[in-house]
Amino acid sequence: MVRKKHAIIIETPTEAREAEPGPSILLLLLISVSVAVIAMAVVWFGFFRT
Repeated sequence: MVRKKHAIIIETPTEAREAEPGPSILLLLLISVSVAVIAMAVVWFGFFRT
């Protein structure tokens, strides 16, 4: 809950972030890097393999 003290908003760090910390960012990073590596491997084997 947002509190005001002398016209200054006081929030906890979690309220200020407006998100709950969790493994979702790590999962998103791992999936995106995996897709990028697979796409680069397809391009490599498709165009540069002799």
